[in-house]
Amino acid sequence: MRIAIAGATGNIGALTATALAKCGHDVVRISRSLGVNLSTGDGLDDALTGVDAVVDATNAPVTDRAGTVAYFGTTTRNLLAAEQRARVRHHVLLSIAGVGRNEGNAHHFGKREQERLVAAGPVPWTIVPATQFHDFAATVTSWTEHDGVAEVAPLLVQPIAPADVADVLAEIAVGEPRGRYVDVAGPEPQDLVDMARRTNEARGRTVRLVPTWSSVFDTSMAGDVLLPGEGARIAPTTFDQWLREER
Repeated sequence: MRIAIAGATGNIGALTATALAKCGHDVVRISRSLGVNLSTGDGLDDALTGVDAVVDATNAPVTDRAGTVAYFGTTTRNLLAAEQRARVRHHVLLSIAGVGRNEGNAHHFGKREQERLVAAGPVPWTIVPATQFHDFAATVTSWTEHDGVAEVAPLLVQPIAPADVADVLAEIAVGEPRGRYVDVAGPEPQDLVDMARRTNEARGRTVRLVPTWSSVFDTSMAGDVLLPGEGARIAPTTFDQWLREER
């Protein structure tokens, strides 16, 4: 099959492209750095010529609610319209497990708008909701770290290896559209502060962690908001296994 990856230079997009190529599929990589602009639509029609399926693994470059909703809305409309013109048969969207359970997170607002457009759009679709990735704690630490101190919310998550997410996306992309797929998660719940501590240790970094709900995330994200729902698909790679590769 000929499969396009939107966000192909990002972590999940690159891994998905590799997984599909290993199985012999013709992969089209879509990214602004590769000459295709989802925000304007420039280059999309040429990129989607002859494409059977599209995997959308893009992320928003903005963090406020209005900006995130506007970005995902514009890029998703442009992508779906180009897919319709190219007669693409399957649109696969990577989303977030529990995205409908939280009203306070700006990124989740944007993802819900993206899901709405895909579900109401002209291209048959599958939405794949995944939990946070194993490197999520390191990402959060990078957002808040200053002078060797980082604020991290004590979120309860069930993280998944990025490579496992990519394998699921690749598998679904070559199949028939399935609507909203079950949540995809890693095998074990984790505390985000402890994940950050262990990740820093594995990478040989010294960072003093301050658990707080007063930084990037507030208490609207507490409890089981980010955990997978019932009947989730559990990926094999544990956080400990992923950490060993980080050392």
